[in-house]
Amino acid sequence: MQRTLLSFIVMVCLSLSCLAQQGEGFTPHELLAGMKPGDKAALLMVHFGTSYDDTRARTIDAINARAREAFPSLDVYEAYTSRIIIRKLHQRGVEKHTPLDVLLQLRGLGYTHVVVQSTHLIEGAEMESLRRDVARVAPFFREVRIGTPLLYSVEDSEALVRLLCEHHRVDAESGRKGFDRHFVWVGHGTYTPATALYSQVDYMLKALGHDNVHVGTIEGYPTFDTMLAQLKASKAKQVTLVPLMFVAGDHAHNDIAVEWKERLEQEGFAVTACMEGLGELEGVQALFIEHIRFSLQHRPQDVMSKKQAYADGKETE
Repeated sequence: MQRTLLSFIVMVCLSLSCLAQQGEGFTPHELLAGMKPGDKAALLMVHFGTSYDDTRARTIDAINARAREAFPSLDVYEAYTSRIIIRKLHQRGVEKHTPLDVLLQLRGLGYTHVVVQSTHLIEGAEMESLRRDVARVAPFFREVRIGTPLLYSVEDSEALVRLLCEHHRVDAESGRKGFDRHFVWVGHGTYTPATALYSQVDYMLKALGHDNVHVGTIEGYPTFDTMLAQLKASKAKQVTLVPLMFVAGDHAHNDIAVEWKERLEQEGFAVTACMEGLGELEGVQALFIEHIRFSLQHRPQDVMSKKQAYADGKETE
């Protein structure tokens, strides 16, 4: 029953997301419909990566397998954006490659159409790097499209909030003022303006009445201190730390399960840490699959063409 309800929520949220994105910077255009005889299409799954074999199997390998199942007409490849993780794995005999390396390989193999889907959460520094890599090789292909990260539209954030609240059994009753048990969702964060997405998620939680769920980031905003102030103001006693990250890797094991846990315990809270990456959840995997499907069916609208349409009176701002 719980899984059925979760699947229903996912489908509703995905439908809303598609409707919203279609009118906001994207236009309908089937990628595969324009292919000619001899053309080849590939899907490149891009991950930050992890050196933890167990979480990689449950997240990265799982979403890659799900993508192969969902899009049998596409050849699925993968790439890692973290050079440090690529180097660590190489020393252990595990070979992973950067997006640029794999894209060049795809061109050498004769692929003409590529959809690039990242499992990053926000449009931060990693996505900026990925977009630059794609721009460098785009002239070598007939068309390359980049799927949006997990939290791109407002509807994406709403979908994730509902999924995680359902998964962790956070309902309106448990969020009432004075409830002892609180959750802290911990994201990586970024130095770019995209860190505001974490505050948006926190705001949505509070708007839904979940006063016992808070968001913090390791390298962005909200900070540990802003999250701690919320815990104290809510008179929390028990805290569960939850990684707001695709994999439960180094940051989850070291920064969350050790550093943040110890700091909160020093403040007098009883703390547990949930070592589960977002990529382990079927609902989150479904969100990424829908992002890929959306990219196959839509392409970004050129902003200058849109501005020209305003100038010509064909559209209104």
